Amino acid sequence: MFKIDNEMACGYAQLNVSHLDQMKEYYAEKIGLAILKEDELQVDLGIKETGTVLIVLKKVATQETGSLKAGLFHTAFLLPTRRDLGNCVFSLLNKDVPIGGASDHGYSEAIYLQDPEGNGIEIYRDKPRDEWTINEDGTIPGVTEEMDAEGVLQSRDEEPTGRLPEGTVIGHMHLSVSDLDETEAFYRETLGLSLKYTYGTQARFLAGGSYHHHIGINTWAGKGLPIREREDLGLSEFSINLSSKTALKKLTDQLSSRGYDIDAEADSLTLTDPNGIQVIVRYLDK
Repeated sequence: MFKIDNEMACGYAQLNVSHLDQMKEYYAEKIGLAILKEDELQVDLGIKETGTVLIVLKKVATQETGSLKAGLFHTAFLLPTRRDLGNCVFSLLNKDVPIGGASDHGYSEAIYLQDPEGNGIEIYRDKPRDEWTINEDGTIPGVTEEMDAEGVLQSRDEEPTGRLPEGTVIGHMHLSVSDLDETEAFYRETLGLSLKYTYGTQARFLAGGSYHHHIGINTWAGKGLPIREREDLGLSEFSINLSSKTALKKLTDQLSSRGYDIDAEADSLTLTDPNGIQVIVRYLDK
């Protein structure tokens, strides 16, 4: 079976929003991302030191209908160290930003929030790999236990900056999907990710290479959710970065063999997953 680039990584997530100024303020002033580019319809936020875009906020005219659709469960920001997580938690508490939960997953420590328009956010740090449970077949089971919040806070700097540090990336995207099997087939059989863990009957976790997961999928909001339209509020697209043009060419050939109409010379590919979410696959020169 085809396998995607072992060095794949998540890139950016694009959210369709109603209240651009409010959302910009939340991600910049509360979460601690830098505003890299903005106009009246779009704001790109990320890491100032490297110019890396992590979140794109796009203003759309769509109004919230209240109908639940497939889409984002959370965007997960991966911090370089436990100290960085401690700095982040301390800063959020000082800013009176509600934190909805905190968990130890065995391979990571994580906190959970929601932005003003209800988009889920995870902020986490990975534990050293020798602390992960890795089975002989390469699967990486997770747990959900109480996070050592006191230990995380004790690891912080004396005066945190309130900004997410250089080296912060989107570690994974977790999706609320319409059909678990169909979505797994897309990310596993079409894009070539590997199944790393099955959590009960309602969630699965997939990754490239030896990571615990780059993509999470669940049906906790119910099965058979309507798929997304392009201008719906919430997650409209996210990107996957490959390490080389050779890796992109291998994926291009894989997609062509499965009947996709692909431009073999393009520097990126745009696909739509079974939930109506666009997936941009590209390679970035280092």
